[in-house]
Formats: sequence, C-alpha cells, structure tokens
Amino acid sequence: MVSVYQVLNGHYRNMQNINEIDQLVKIISKLPGLGPKSARRIILKLITNRDNILKPMIKALSDTNTNISRCNKCGSLKSATNCNNCDQSKKKLNKICIVENIADQWSIESSNIFEGYFHVLGGTINSSSNSKESLLLNALLQKVEKEKIEEVIIATSATVEGQTTAYYIRDTLKNFNVKISKLGQGLPIGGEIESLDDGTLHSAFKNRVGLETESD
Repeated sequence: MVSVYQVLNGHYRNMQNINEIDQLVKIISKLPGLGPKSARRIILKLITNRDNILKPMIKALSDTNTNISRCNKCGSLKSATNCNNCDQSKKKLNKICIVENIADQWSIESSNIFEGYFHVLGGTINSSSNSKESLLLNALLQKVEKEKIEEVIIATSATVEGQTTAYYIRDTLKNFNVKISKLGQGLPIGGEIESLDDGTLHSAFKNRVGLETESD
C-alpha cells in the first residue's frame, strides 16, 4: 500500500487519485511562492494535525470569507462591524497616505514611519481590471474635506502606471487646500512599495517632495 507520506511528497507519479487532495494542491499552488511540491507538504502537515491546525484554519478561513471585505470608503480591509482605518477620527489625524494595494499598506504600517489614514486604490488607472471609479476617489475627496486633511502623501509605485495614477490624483485634488506630496529619494525606479525594506521606506517618506499642480 502506498503511504500517505510518499503520495503527498510526489514520490509516485500516479499517486492515489484522491480528488480532494488534488483540488487542494491546485488551489494552494496558486499562492505566491508555492508550487505543487510545497502544496503537498502543507497538505500533509494539515491532515496530520487536524485538531491543532486544520480545523482552526477552516474556521478562520470561513470567518474571513464571511466577515472581511473591502471598505467602500477607504479601500482597506474591514470587518463586518467596522473599518479600523476609517474609525480613527478621535485621533484627529491630518494626513492620508495613498497606496495601490493592501500589501503596500501593511508594509508601511509595519515600518512605523506613518501615522494617519490610508486610502487603498486597489490598483492603478492603467490596470485593465480597474476603472477610475473603483479607485474610490470620490470617497477620498470627501474624507479630505470632512477630516480637514492637511497633507495627502501619494505612495504609488515608481512604475509608469503608478506615476500616471499619482498625477491623476494630484489633478483631482487641485481645488482642495491640501499639501500633496510623493515619496522622495530612496524609492527606486520601477520599485513597488511592498518590496521595500524599512530603511528604504523611512528614507522615501523622510525625503518626500511636493507634487505641484500644472497650474502652479
């Protein structure tokens, strides 16, 4: 009889034709940095630790699927009851940092370089799957006005799409009495925020520069 360990580690090409495992391998292999071999190791760990890992993971994934969604005001993740990013009005924050995705927000948060609101675009203007409406710019304008924001920091990536989006946002905010800045020295050309280390992020925020409107 072929052992589970041998099957899950790919020692036999034909395996056991276990449909559930095959489906898990396909799904887990879609995750960043994981292929079929890594997926099988993960599955083996899960099924040999049902009570400590597998069952709690099933519940956590179910709760995440049910309760976590994109906030329609700031674009960040929110629970079923509230958005931690939006619910900071008591702190009287006066800055908003605009990022392309959640991974960028998490990178900046973990660096402790920024204190303020985040606005998560969910992509760039040139992304084929994103319209200007999906970037939630109307909600951004409302927050700038309502919260009396003093500075908007545009932290899009240093790619063509990221910079195009940055200048579009700048033009969208031109009628507001707010400072508009972008990340400065330290952000390499073509660099994406989530791939930067804390030192580079600190340098980019510290050396941020004003993004003047074309009419200035």
